[in-house]
Amino acid sequence: MRIRFRFTKLGKIRFTSHRDVARLWERALRRSALPVASTEGFSPRPKMHFGLALSTGHESFGEYIDIDFGDPEAEAIDLDQLPALLTPLLPVGLEVTTAVPIERSLASLQEAVVSCTWRIEVPAVADEHLRAAVAGLLAADTVPVTRERKGKPVTDDIRPAIEELSVGQDGVLHAELATQPRGVRPSELLEAMASFAPVPQPFIEGHVWRTHQWIVLDGARQEPLPPGATWAPHAQARAS
Repeated sequence: MRIRFRFTKLGKIRFTSHRDVARLWERALRRSALPVASTEGFSPRPKMHFGLALSTGHESFGEYIDIDFGDPEAEAIDLDQLPALLTPLLPVGLEVTTAVPIERSLASLQEAVVSCTWRIEVPAVADEHLRAAVAGLLAADTVPVTRERKGKPVTDDIRPAIEELSVGQDGVLHAELATQPRGVRPSELLEAMASFAPVPQPFIEGHVWRTHQWIVLDGARQEPLPPGATWAPHAQARAS
């Protein structure tokens, strides 16, 4: 059996790296005594499959991990109780909100997720300058950004990857950024936006949240969960 978990990464735990979060999950699974399937070899590890890595320092309402469980022991697992079982075994801020079985034949999270939505605070930039930069970027045919690839600078056009971009009434930037064929980081988005500002100024990340990850199934956009999966509404209240 393969189970897909959705979990949050909120508060101080945002400064924990993706690799260390994987170690925290391994430790929680060992302590849970659940029948987790393991790799073979001299140093067996739990069979875990993470989604897109979240940059250190960013928070998230919707992270995902797929975990394989051994058969037939997995048939006795109470799926409804898994979030309550695992959350106390993880550090504060990593809260399991959903556990649903999925088919092993489904595409991996790395392959399936096509975009992510973000909330990005941009301190020290006036709302009118932020809105002007958004308007200028969306009107542009191309938005070049220089990146380093294999040790060499490469210029990419990130405009096709910016699917939605707006400024909320609270002055926070809302963006949906494609992850394929090559993703766009919030920091790269802000770097590009600065060139469209009415006055020269740096656009520096403040608080950043990944709110959703999206797949496309039968032509419709949805979260990478089967129909009927639920979201714990209290999780978002912990973002502050």
